[in-house]
Amino acid sequence: MSPSAPSVPPAMDRPHFIGIGGAGMSGIAKILAQRGARVAGSDSRESETAAALRALGVTVHIGHDAAHLAPDATSVVVSSAIRPENPELAAARERGVPVVHRSDALAALMDGTRPIAVAGTHGKTTTTSMLAVALTALGSRPSYAIGGDLDAPGSNAHHGDGEIFVAEADESDRSFHTYAPEVAIILNVELDHHANYASMDEIYDSFETFVGKIRPGGTLVISADQPGAVELTSRVRDIGGLTIVTVGESEDADLRITKINPRGLTSEVTVVLDGRPLTFTVSVPGRHYAHNAVAALAAGIAIGAPARNLASALAKYTGVKRRLQLKGEAAGVQVIDSYAHHPTEMAADLEAIRGAAGDARVLVVFQPHLFSRTRELGTEMGGALALADASVVLDIYPAREDPIPGVTSDLIIDAARAAGADVTAEHDKQAVPEVLAGMAKPGDLVLTMGAGDVTDLGPLILARLGS
Repeated sequence: MSPSAPSVPPAMDRPHFIGIGGAGMSGIAKILAQRGARVAGSDSRESETAAALRALGVTVHIGHDAAHLAPDATSVVVSSAIRPENPELAAARERGVPVVHRSDALAALMDGTRPIAVAGTHGKTTTTSMLAVALTALGSRPSYAIGGDLDAPGSNAHHGDGEIFVAEADESDRSFHTYAPEVAIILNVELDHHANYASMDEIYDSFETFVGKIRPGGTLVISADQPGAVELTSRVRDIGGLTIVTVGESEDADLRITKINPRGLTSEVTVVLDGRPLTFTVSVPGRHYAHNAVAALAAGIAIGAPARNLASALAKYTGVKRRLQLKGEAAGVQVIDSYAHHPTEMAADLEAIRGAAGDARVLVVFQPHLFSRTRELGTEMGGALALADASVVLDIYPAREDPIPGVTSDLIIDAARAAGADVTAEHDKQAVPEVLAGMAKPGDLVLTMGAGDVTDLGPLILARLGS
């Protein structure tokens, strides 16, 4: 079945999204609107995403109020971040309106398509975006749902009239168990999301369940280098009807990377494909992004894209908002935004920037994300910040969590200082532009880093530096 004229499930005909401005929620809302559904929702604040949704005819309310739920709403879509006491959710339950989890809504959108689901502790958004951009460049007209904007607000999702649907598959709340992909990518497997996973065994069990959802005759693309992925591969080898393609720099990788040649803010990558070298450009810096591109290449080949054409098309990917995104330059200082919030991601982005920056100083404004993550990984976060020349550490961004006694940014700051890092604590986020103005010198690079609202500081820092 081609999705060129997909039907909208009855429950999705007039959906109401709580938290519609979120990356995952807004993408689903956008696709439904493009398919002809009458979409409404609410969010806590105005945003460019809200404006982009309104441009599609979506009704977006600011603030949460039971009155926002239309009398004829056919469902209420929620994510795991929505609390039970939300007034719109309470009203839906009182009125008997079906409550649909975000993952179930996305799974319904994939019906009748050939899905590619991208999973892993890190790199999902980038790899999903690479595939979406490359397959679009090849004329495949894919639909896609991504956890970040490609180049403009609202560009995190699209309804295409081709048969392929590329989706980011989130393991944080086990919601990726809902999907049944034809091709799945697993980039890495590490312990994270400590509110939902107590051990690596639980993580492995969750990823095994995801692999078990791959359609019969489907393909798993998985890292041959990352220890957690290697362990998972050993656990799923015996699943019948599954083709496993390993990718990486390991000698035994099925799609082996033989060279990653950094070239400023790009890389040239060579792989061995069918016994012959294939070299292509990755238009973002860093070894981890090169690995993401090779995983995307393998998945695209598995779904039927011509390998060499796909490799060339991957060069058209130039980044996702918040993934080492250049925000601007003022007074000779470049400001770059990074979504990194796990120690592995932080270290990878800092190493990538160091590789591209030469002798320039790298200054970081880091905002920890979640109390539970800081409690479990604060020491490792501090160690990652030691890769910067100097850092400013903000208070923890709580997101969906309540405070945990004794868990503060001091856990990170103390660990960073123990590792020899130059770290400043700053409890007033609004004071950061002035602090950076006193630290930064022409030629420096400033990274705003974290998954919370630290991203808002980039333009303010640039304005202060330019004043």
